[in-house]
Amino acid sequence: MVRLARLEEAEALWQIRNQAVRYGCKEAYGEKAVIAWTPDCMPSGYLRAISQNPFFVIDTPGFPVATGFLDIKQQSVEAIFTLPAFMGNGYATQILEAIKTEARSRGIASLTLAATPNAVSFYQRHGFKLLRETLFHSALAGDLRCMDMQADLTQENAYRRPD
Repeated sequence: MVRLARLEEAEALWQIRNQAVRYGCKEAYGEKAVIAWTPDCMPSGYLRAISQNPFFVIDTPGFPVATGFLDIKQQSVEAIFTLPAFMGNGYATQILEAIKTEARSRGIASLTLAATPNAVSFYQRHGFKLLRETLFHSALAGDLRCMDMQADLTQENAYRRPD
C-alpha cells in the first residue's frame, strides 16, 4: 500500500500537507499562523524533497491520502501528513514504518524529527523520545513551537507501545 511519490503528483501531496496542518494545528499555533504556514502555492523546495529523498505515499482508490519522507541528509522524519477525512486508519503509522525501514536499509541507526505539539503522543507511541522543546522559524509563519524528538532504530522494540 505504501509507495514512492511521483513528481507529477507534488501539488496533490502539498495539499495533503496543508489540509492536515489546517485541521490539526490550529489549537497549537492559532488560525493566523496556520494559514500563513500553509500557502496554496507550493514552494520549489517541496519538489526537491520529493526528488531527492525517499518520499512515501499511501493511496486509496484514485488519489493519495497520506505522505511522509526520510530526509537522507538530516537523517530525520519529515512531512508525515494524512488527509483529515482519512485520519485514524493507521496510514501515518504505515508511512512512519516505511521511513524507518528505509533508514535501516541505509545504515541509519537513529532518526530525529521536529513534531508539532499535537503530534508528540503519536511519535512517542512509535519509539520517539522527547529531547527538548524548541522554536522552529518558518519564513511563512514566524516562530512555531516544536518538540525535538529522537528514536534509536536499534532499540525500537524496547520503546514501541501498541496503538
